[in-house]
Amino acid sequence: MNVAQHVERTARHHPERTAIVFEGKRVSYAVLNRCASALADSLRRHGVHRGDRVALYLPNIPAFALAYLAIQKTGAIAVSINAIFKSEEVRHIVNDSRSKVVFTTAELLPNLPRLECPSVEHTVLCEGAEPDELPLDDWLAAGSPRFKAENMRPDEPAALLYSSGTTGSPKGVTLTHENIVSNTRTTVKHCGFRHQDRLACFLPLFHVFGQNFIMNGCFEAGATLVLWRRFVQDAVLEDIRHHRVTMFFAVPTIYIALLNSGVSREKLTSVRYYFSAAATMPEEISRRWADTYGQRVYEGYGLTECSPFAAYNHVSEHRFGSVGTAVENFEIRILDENDVEVPRGQWGEIAIRGPGVMKGYWGKHEDTVRALRGGWLHSGDIGRMDADGYVYIVDRLKDMVNVSGFKVWPAEVENVLYRHPAVQEAAVYGAPDPLKGEKVRAAIVLRQGRKASAEELIGHCRDYLAVYKAPERIDFVEELPKSATGKVLKRVLRDAAAA
Repeated sequence: MNVAQHVERTARHHPERTAIVFEGKRVSYAVLNRCASALADSLRRHGVHRGDRVALYLPNIPAFALAYLAIQKTGAIAVSINAIFKSEEVRHIVNDSRSKVVFTTAELLPNLPRLECPSVEHTVLCEGAEPDELPLDDWLAAGSPRFKAENMRPDEPAALLYSSGTTGSPKGVTLTHENIVSNTRTTVKHCGFRHQDRLACFLPLFHVFGQNFIMNGCFEAGATLVLWRRFVQDAVLEDIRHHRVTMFFAVPTIYIALLNSGVSREKLTSVRYYFSAAATMPEEISRRWADTYGQRVYEGYGLTECSPFAAYNHVSEHRFGSVGTAVENFEIRILDENDVEVPRGQWGEIAIRGPGVMKGYWGKHEDTVRALRGGWLHSGDIGRMDADGYVYIVDRLKDMVNVSGFKVWPAEVENVLYRHPAVQEAAVYGAPDPLKGEKVRAAIVLRQGRKASAEELIGHCRDYLAVYKAPERIDFVEELPKSATGKVLKRVLRDAAAA
């Protein structure tokens, strides 16, 4: 077994098929596989062997896929580093993983503190040039295109993706070849990927959603990956039309942006399938999208720690507000604070079991035991399950606001705020309060040309919710703080409020 065998398979049977489209250029499966084999052979010649770690500190460019495949072919472990990380964060991941080689660009190279990363033996520049640094082309030229993927045991590590996990600071989530291969095959089956499809990928490849669900899922299906460096709305929409993109993958904030900018149906006529994950899709937004564009947004749920696909809404019956039921070979339970399953309809922590669940956190035995206790991955997400097994996310456990002992789930308040015609984006969070412990606050981005006062929005919430759940204060902002995947960073808002 080897993750890279999906590309080898398509290159063998359909060598002319397009694997990647990027900035006007096309790469066939034959060329992608041949280059990945040459790079794998060159890595082997430079001392990279089975189980060694090799870091990918790259933006969304074809070299990411190429280097990733080459690493897999050698039996080494691909270590993904967020392309917006700076030297302190890069140093932590490189040293924690003890990576021997780092693939990067001339622009990002200054953020790699070589003198503080003793494990690094080589750097490979995949874009740009720097004196005394070998470019990717030299590594490709030095290797044999006949290198074949190593046959790996299913439980051998294939990738490290750094996540905050269920507790504490960033940890390396260790995903095996079986984790990734089984999960991408499940993705292809449930979501109906076909070899004729052209999949939009502007979400970062260093993140598990872009890397496994989109990129590896695409290669598993023998389809075409239409790749962008990042989401720039007008450019992406034009390329969707030009390349006839059929499958669109995004996070809720992007669907919100498209709805609020009034994108016409005509610009998306080629798209047959929409998918959202990585953050909870507000039910109001999901309904508005279906009403506006005549197609529902399919939703998924999972974590980096389960490769990531664990629940899907849905092959047969879509239910608004739900992330669906467990995918093939997965189980989901809702547990109380004693890890006892709660009755259907009651909320608790979402726990997951299945073939995609990680091997563990790299080098962190106690954290691994805590997260996988009882044989179940404890997600840190709070949810409930209905009588038919559909899961509804309540919120992240760490985002819950405790007002005088009453629990307030921000997602519930945000759903109400999205019903107000002036609200474009909303983030609800807790701020310290000397009397109540915490109080509810909201940061709001108003729609262009619309007006609303804080008092009006607070009153709107009180019309639908208990008084203690309504924000005590609303701040109007031009934009919300977001991660590279478009997820709202509530910790930034909480930290600012605490300060």
